[in-house]
Amino acid sequence: MKHLILGTAGHIDHGKTSLVKALTGIDTDRLKEEKARGITIELGFAHLELPGGIQFGIVDVPGHEKFVRAMVAGVGGMDLVMLVIAADEGIMPQTREHLDILRLLGVKNGLVALTKSDMVEKEWLELVTEEVRNFVAGSFLEHAPIVPVSARSGAGLDELRAELVRLADDAVEKRREGNFRLPVDRVFTMAGFGTVVTGTLVSGEMHVGDELELLPSAREGRVRGVQTHGSRVEQGQAGQRLAVNLQGIDLNEVHRGDVVVQRGVFRTTRAVDVRLDYLASAPRELKHRAKVRLHSATYEVPAQVILLDRDTLQPGESACAQLRLKEPALLLSGDSYILRISAPATTVGGGIVLDPFPPRRRRRNSEALELLESFGQEDQQRTIGLIISQSLLSGITHDDLLLRSGLPRKAVDSCLSTLLGSGETVQVIREPKMYLSRASSDTLKQGLVNEIAAFLDANPNKEGMGKEELKTRLPKRSDGRFFTPLLTALEKDGLIVPDRDIVKPAGNAMRKAARTDDLSGKMEQFLREGGIEPPTVKEIMERFRCDEKMVRDNLTLLVRAGSVVRISSDLFYSAAALDGLREKLIVLLREKAEIIPTDFREVSGLSRKFLIPLLEHFDSEKVTIRVGDKRVLRKR
Repeated sequence: MKHLILGTAGHIDHGKTSLVKALTGIDTDRLKEEKARGITIELGFAHLELPGGIQFGIVDVPGHEKFVRAMVAGVGGMDLVMLVIAADEGIMPQTREHLDILRLLGVKNGLVALTKSDMVEKEWLELVTEEVRNFVAGSFLEHAPIVPVSARSGAGLDELRAELVRLADDAVEKRREGNFRLPVDRVFTMAGFGTVVTGTLVSGEMHVGDELELLPSAREGRVRGVQTHGSRVEQGQAGQRLAVNLQGIDLNEVHRGDVVVQRGVFRTTRAVDVRLDYLASAPRELKHRAKVRLHSATYEVPAQVILLDRDTLQPGESACAQLRLKEPALLLSGDSYILRISAPATTVGGGIVLDPFPPRRRRRNSEALELLESFGQEDQQRTIGLIISQSLLSGITHDDLLLRSGLPRKAVDSCLSTLLGSGETVQVIREPKMYLSRASSDTLKQGLVNEIAAFLDANPNKEGMGKEELKTRLPKRSDGRFFTPLLTALEKDGLIVPDRDIVKPAGNAMRKAARTDDLSGKMEQFLREGGIEPPTVKEIMERFRCDEKMVRDNLTLLVRAGSVVRISSDLFYSAAALDGLREKLIVLLREKAEIIPTDFREVSGLSRKFLIPLLEHFDSEKVTIRVGDKRVLRKR
């Protein structure tokens, strides 16, 4: 049996619900208000079995503009769509918005049903058909069948079923491997059973007895029972509409928009990196930090748009962006979403989630944009390698690689095998599996080497440094569990000799490595070569092709070792160059008693870029005191 979700879409009163009833015999309008007003307000559900072992779960969505939120909640799990257009009215405003929403949410295939075709003349039907063909040109429905039907007379229903069978044969079912995830679109209670939720299972398989978690609340429970299309089953699989009886969760603890997932596997996020397509029909440009509402699966959440490479996004443009959510939500790599604004209430854009757990990003960061552009490309190994390398000194777990990349476990493991074999990536912890890039691993090891060297320089009578003290010198954002594997690697490299509770240098190899053979040593040499006007952080990044965090990590190690002094956030001096300038300043002040900045510039040869930060640094060192525009030597 092939399980697929078929959804309706289209303007109000174009006959979506009547067509579903004609196909299935099921009236999806279940609310009294819906029957009284003759319009669909909430999502409706039906099922349809067709020849060839095809079973459709049908989601009937509201067509009125006031109920777009409910419509979006029904689109998330669709495999195919039936865009319904009344032959007597043609294309209407919600027809257009619904098609935009379908495209943004990644629906790839479907057909157009021209309802009420028995109410118009043949010539009019031909004109409407041509109008529809022009309307869907350039969309995923460009080559879709357009089927005239009548729910009242039954005309065209057999042709519609035949087209659905043909489309279903080519459709790809949702992935059954992996962990189950069921966005909740309806909640109710049944006497003798308790809380029941319904939704489309978008991944994995759900079995009676499975332990579950309700996100974002993190309430835990168990699957008490499962039904599909009114029949009790022992398991449900991806692509099916399910009714799930929840044990351990009360009715008032679950709402539409919650997600039922396998316990202990998924976690929510408050920020996601995305590919954002801004609709050409949007009423105005989208500004950096604009407030919007994000819709994905069955939930919505207020969000702020952070444009990563520009200040505004014009209608019709696309860009990478970060969406910062007001409330936690479950979003995974590859999930589709849309964005809506309130004034006027309309859909303005959407796209695909790229990285659901991004690190803090600086805008216009080329490395971050390189990673985001790699998502969804054929070179999956490049994406995995970039995620690991941009995790810097924090490293990343195997589970987080799965969540952030959105790739199947087999694909991730294959990429890791190649990266580990080439030495580009290091598995620093065996359980749980954690990985560092080779560059980050070398930086951490070199940092420990430098710490030991600095400690022994300051304590020449000691033969080694205590392990516990050395462990505290790991960067704060690194995992403390890295310490033992890093020591083992340094011992294997012949740089240290662990001896009970202390770590000793292996001859003079370590001190030599600490000063000349590492990135820190090269940076120190680069600063020395700069003399009294050393390179800035940006210039160091360009020289050694490192990101800013890695440069600052190495500079911090050098500052801690005493060979480099921090003057400002962007300016570092070699200790020797700074000592020379300090001595010149003291001599000058002893001669003149008081000076202005230009006096020191004439003696030192410094440009203003370096002069003022240095004078302020000497003030903070308590070498000088600033009195108005002048400086005097502080009495010692």
